[in-house]
Amino acid sequence: MLRLRPYKEEDAHAIISWSKDARGFYLWSAGVMGDYPITRKELKFVDSLMAFTALEEEKTAGFFTLRNPEGRMDELRIGFVILAPEYRGCGKGKEMLKLALKYAFELYGAKRVSLGVFENNEPAYYCYESVGFEDVILDEPETYQILNEEWKCKEMAIER
Repeated sequence: MLRLRPYKEEDAHAIISWSKDARGFYLWSAGVMGDYPITRKELKFVDSLMAFTALEEEKTAGFFTLRNPEGRMDELRIGFVILAPEYRGCGKGKEMLKLALKYAFELYGAKRVSLGVFENNEPAYYCYESVGFEDVILDEPETYQILNEEWKCKEMAIER
C-alpha cells in the first residue's frame, strides 16, 4: 500500500532515472524543468511547489506536485505525475492519485483539483478519468512544441 510524504532532495536520483527516453520525460514534465535529461539541480524547481513522494514500503514509487495557481487553496493543480516503471499498469497510479486528492480536499481544503494531460498520453488520461477527473472544455487547448511535434494538452478537473 502506498503512502505519501513530502519530497526530499534524495528522491531526485530515483525520479530522474524513471525517464528512459526523451518522449517519456516530456510526457510527465512538458519540458518545464528543462531539456531531457534533467539533472538534480533542474529538478530542484519543484522545491517551490508542494511536492510529494509516494512510497511502497520504503521504496520510492511515485512523485507528483500540488500547486495553487491562483494563490488560493480552494483550487489546487496536480502536476509532474510520474511512477517508477515497475509500478505502472498495476493500479499504483490510481492509488497515488487518490491519496493526492485526499490531501488536496481534506488537508488543504480544496474545492476543485485540476490537471493537464497530453492527448498522446492515453494511459495517464484513463488513470485520471478512473479516479473521477472529467474533461474540461477549453476554447483553445494548450499546446506545446515537443520533439518537433505539436502536443495538445487536455484539461481535466474534479470537484468536491
